[in-house]
Amino acid sequence: MGTKNTLISLFGKSPLRPIQEHMKVAASASSQLPIFLEACFAGDWDSAKTTRKYINEREAAADKLKKKIRRNLPRSLFLPVARGDLLELITSQDRICNRAKDVATILISRKMQVPEKLHKPLMKLTKVVDETVQQACLASQELDELLEVGFSGREVSRVERMLGEVDKLEGETDKLASKARDTLFKMETSLNAVDVIFLYDLIAVIGGIADSAESAADRLQITMAR
Repeated sequence: MGTKNTLISLFGKSPLRPIQEHMKVAASASSQLPIFLEACFAGDWDSAKTTRKYINEREAAADKLKKKIRRNLPRSLFLPVARGDLLELITSQDRICNRAKDVATILISRKMQVPEKLHKPLMKLTKVVDETVQQACLASQELDELLEVGFSGREVSRVERMLGEVDKLEGETDKLASKARDTLFKMETSLNAVDVIFLYDLIAVIGGIADSAESAADRLQITMAR
């Protein structure tokens, strides 16, 4: 795998592993959204509340880990990558679980009855959004490997391909979100005006999770390039 970066020898413990763990926690929140939506669509609010509780716990765990990382991230010039890049990466990752929590809040707080014609478009969107997050998570788990090889060589090329897949999936979520909005637009006149507002917001927040995953991938790309 090549000679280990001398900075790892100097400091022993990589400062990147807590960041990788943070992304895992964020991804675990995202992974519950398809299950949550299925329960909501079926009107199974007890199951939906159980899943929301898990999502909220993951969001709280990610927030706690984020604060711990920010407090302990080295400020010295010996940090193997730019401290600002890592802080931006954490912020992007944190938005994933924040928005997953927002999705659960929108639906549970109003026990929203989502029109049946929106079930399939929203479920498809949510599943591809989660695929985007999981792909970004896989890429983030290579951070310590990248550090070991000094952010060069075959490992970088492999991670770049993974990040390219994140971009591709995020582009697909944009199209799926647009289709969901088109479906909703055609039903607007038959729905309560307030429900319409919340449904558009729901689509935007779900799509925003993929945007956050892409932002994390972009920040990782910048980190690799420096």
